[in-house]
Amino acid sequence: MGKEGTQIPINKDFSKNIEYLLKELRVDQNFDIIHHKIEHGGIKLGLFFVDGFAGGLAMIETLKSLKELDEEKLQKDPVNALSKKIIPHQEIGTSNDLEEVIVQVLSGQAAFIIEGCEEAVLVDSREYPIRSPQEPDLERVVRGPRDGFVETIVFNTALIRRHVRDRSLIFQYMQVGQRSKTDICLSYIDSVVDPELVKRLKKKIKEINIDDLSMGEKTLEEFLFGKTMNPYPQVRYTERGDTASVHLMEGHVLIIVDGSPSVMVCPATFWHHLQHAEEYRQKPIVGAFLRWVRFAALFAGLFLLPLWYLFATNPELLPNALSFIGVKEEGSIPLFLQFFIAEIGVEILRMAAIHTPSALATALGLIAALMIGQIAIDVGLFTSEVILYLAIAVLGNYAMPSYELSLANRIVRLKFLTAAAAFGVIGLVISIVLWLLLLISTKTLNTPYLWPLIPFNAKAFFVTIFRSPMPLQKSRPSVLNTQDDSRQSGES
Repeated sequence: MGKEGTQIPINKDFSKNIEYLLKELRVDQNFDIIHHKIEHGGIKLGLFFVDGFAGGLAMIETLKSLKELDEEKLQKDPVNALSKKIIPHQEIGTSNDLEEVIVQVLSGQAAFIIEGCEEAVLVDSREYPIRSPQEPDLERVVRGPRDGFVETIVFNTALIRRHVRDRSLIFQYMQVGQRSKTDICLSYIDSVVDPELVKRLKKKIKEINIDDLSMGEKTLEEFLFGKTMNPYPQVRYTERGDTASVHLMEGHVLIIVDGSPSVMVCPATFWHHLQHAEEYRQKPIVGAFLRWVRFAALFAGLFLLPLWYLFATNPELLPNALSFIGVKEEGSIPLFLQFFIAEIGVEILRMAAIHTPSALATALGLIAALMIGQIAIDVGLFTSEVILYLAIAVLGNYAMPSYELSLANRIVRLKFLTAAAAFGVIGLVISIVLWLLLLISTKTLNTPYLWPLIPFNAKAFFVTIFRSPMPLQKSRPSVLNTQDDSRQSGES
């Protein structure tokens, strides 16, 4: 039995090649792996393909071309005759390694094994099952395209090509997984991107040694970036072709994984997770307003609960003008436990909403709002202030464009709340300082996570905070070390 990673040269003995492929592909045990015995011009051919991947029209055209082959040319040079005759209809390749033939067949190509030849002809007849492109649920916009990435890698690359028609746009194919052979693709603009960034990513991907990417792009991310307990995402995910294309233009590298409708943007800073396509689909002043509202939501989601708890339990910290902040009627259980139970309850509700059919979603919302929330207040389990401030904090989290960032912020908020409950003002201050130190020390592919705030870059920070008009954004982010810094022709 052949081992993956080793080369098994194609033998001139036709029967040995066929026998090897029949054994390694388990043709007798797999109903969907097809082996056709063909003879044309006195030469035997063995055709192997996966039934579910082979397009009906592509296979018909391939077999029609084979039937029309000149027998004399086929006998003289079978590989050349097959390639030249079938190539008008399909993409053609050759291989002299049986192990590579197996990988390509399982990837969806059809393989011709030819009697007396030491090369196999590979015909790309793939027709993957796909769903139609739809607007991503997490990145909806009022204005803008409604198409998003799907689970098939070739359609995702085509969507990016539609937005970026630069001749130096590269889609570099790689495979990860000793058994799964998962197709992945590095995408970048060769004349813009930092070559060292591409080289570093390629090296990291080639060093991955695992059977399969069980959870697709998330498994790949953990091998590339997720080797620490840091909850904050170090890559940005997007399901929008226009968003991915903008990052390509800036000098980022995209990682596309077959089977996933999300594209990884590398490197990504903290501020990338706070940007949304809607900000750039409106007037600059409106986009800046939306961005500032999102910053306010970020602050509310992180700090509102621990600060309110601190003031409610230490009313002497409040000036007279804010003396209304606090608990009017105490519940049956301590305030910290109310917050903790409510936080866990919100997470349970979120999980239930994910697994609830859409037809029952309204009923779930009514149960959560009326039967749980209101009754919990009436019986004295929760105070109304706890429900109010928790709801504001949860809304602040849901306003984040990045789902991964919102999950990280929830964990951090619980840590802030616990520190404030255990150690008061000092505990909250220390926990915030430790949080800032975590963000400051984080780097993604040698890119500081808080750039352009730390290290400070005034021009880039202004663009990050205020969403300046596109005609004024003449240069690419300096932190990416791009080969071409200017985004407008004639600018240096």
